[in-house]
Amino acid sequence: MSDELEGKRVAILVTDGFEQIEMTSPREALEKAGAKCILISNMDDKVQGFKHHDKADKFDVELSLNRADAQDFDAVLLPGGVINGDALRIVKKAQEFMQDIDRANKPVFVICHGGWILISAGLVKGRTITTWPTLEDDMRNAGANWKDQEVIRDGNWVSSRKPDDLPAFNRESIRALAGTAKARVQPSERDALEVRQ
Repeated sequence: MSDELEGKRVAILVTDGFEQIEMTSPREALEKAGAKCILISNMDDKVQGFKHHDKADKFDVELSLNRADAQDFDAVLLPGGVINGDALRIVKKAQEFMQDIDRANKPVFVICHGGWILISAGLVKGRTITTWPTLEDDMRNAGANWKDQEVIRDGNWVSSRKPDDLPAFNRESIRALAGTAKARVQPSERDALEVRQ
């Protein structure tokens, strides 16, 4: 484990049906670099991961989306999964959370179908992004510059297409977060924030 991201807090925003590896792989990489990752959901206690179309593992929700404040985090990770992406995009609190993160110019790490929430939050116009190929029309219609690439860095956004892109996605996400300025909230204050265990 390195301390490159020590003191950084990353919100992982999901609902049932997220692509499990697109949550677990970046989370592991970010935590190995010293960040603290918090699983946030509109689900009550557990959230269901998927491996493509099949149910995989369930994970404990560490913080309710209703109680999550973008000011308490340095970045957000948006895993994909068709079910997850389609359900999360219509959750008003999720849209507001993403608007607050982006307004503060904090890093957004988005992969696969995770980009749907960015469209519904009105954030993609003029941005360069990659996603799972079936989102190309959605992105272009919302005003994004969509490209079919392994990983794209556009300002505070890092995007990738699919699980095969995870090594590049993880590396670029760590670089993006490591390059951010010191957070306004001190680590000791952050550690006191209540998180469901």
